Amino acid sequence: MAKKTVLITGASRGIGKAVAVKFAKKGYNVVINCLHSEDRLLQVKKELESYQVSCLSCMGDMGDMYQCQALFEQVRRQFGTLDVLVNNAGISYIGLLQDMSQDAWDRMIRTNLTSVFNCCKLSIPGMVEKKQGKIINISSVWGISGASCEVAYSATKGGINAFTKALAKELAPSNIQVNAVACGAIDTEMNQFLEEDELIALIDEIPAGRLGKAEEVADLVYHLGYKNSYLTGQVIGLDGGWI
Repeated sequence: MAKKTVLITGASRGIGKAVAVKFAKKGYNVVINCLHSEDRLLQVKKELESYQVSCLSCMGDMGDMYQCQALFEQVRRQFGTLDVLVNNAGISYIGLLQDMSQDAWDRMIRTNLTSVFNCCKLSIPGMVEKKQGKIINISSVWGISGASCEVAYSATKGGINAFTKALAKELAPSNIQVNAVACGAIDTEMNQFLEEDELIALIDEIPAGRLGKAEEVADLVYHLGYKNSYLTGQVIGLDGGWI
């Protein structure tokens, strides 16, 4: 049986890297992407290949359709069509909305939301042709409840949640499942700006009494990418009971 292929955007670290490792351990061909950290991405590629799988690493801005098309052409040449797409690329912005520049807003929309549109648009035709596929979007609890001083970030994640629900209905007749994971506070570099007292206060708010692990996100993403063809259109919270 031919190996399946997964694409993970934003895979040089954190959740994206953990997801890539999970799929590699399960024998998938893995395509990894990031925008800036080429050295890190190559380190991840080396780790993935240690599991005796094929790995294609591609630098590029998935919020730019031309760069996204170039990546998908490489995927087509090396592996054919995708079986699983994991839209993980994302950035954060903390500050008052009134202080946010137009450029920062545009960059947030492009990175967090337009990238999802681009990758889905290019993945869908191959999945429809095969009558199977899985799309998993990495979202946030702030896309559900909103966060003060993270208005733009919350807006993009809320957009992803609505996008997920709508696209799932569109693709269900073609046996393609689309789901999202709404992450809570996960122990990644994105949260390392917190001072010790801020981190303690945050953990006190979480009923589970700790931050989540990137590997726990990866376990859920793999499950969504591998099993259950009837589960679609869901935004699944992974937050230790926080929200």
